[in-house]
Amino acid sequence: MELAHGKFVTAGWLFGAAATTDLLDGAVARRFQSESKIGLYLDPVADKILLTSIFIGLAMSGAVPLWLIAVIFGRDVWILVLSGIALKFTGFRNLEPSVWGKASTFVQVMTAVAVTAAWGYHDAVLARICDALFLAVVVLAAISVVHYSLRGVYWLRAR
Repeated sequence: MELAHGKFVTAGWLFGAAATTDLLDGAVARRFQSESKIGLYLDPVADKILLTSIFIGLAMSGAVPLWLIAVIFGRDVWILVLSGIALKFTGFRNLEPSVWGKASTFVQVMTAVAVTAAWGYHDAVLARICDALFLAVVVLAAISVVHYSLRGVYWLRAR
């Protein structure tokens, strides 16, 4: 809601706090070996809800182009489709994120932070960094989609 009212600084700090607590939660769970099976499924869902929310807000405010939203959502939908097929029709249950998936998500988070900062502080240098991050989001989204797809194909061939 903050983004809809042009409060980029407030939204950026709130998003940053949410992302930081998510990282800390994961680190604590790994440190104390308290990861759960349900957590392995729900944490990525929570991450996607957080990222979806911030990017929808950024798109509604005009801070990010709609094509970027299409790339991000397209990637997520493709991965959901692949996961659904794997769960429904195969015995494949290794739905852990790949290094490319993690990199893609990380760059999306950094992009959201940079965009809220650029718009909130009216910073031209950050705006240029955002343009580079948009490209990085696209490249990593494409790489992660190809990687997840190939991982599924390799698994099927091995069977």
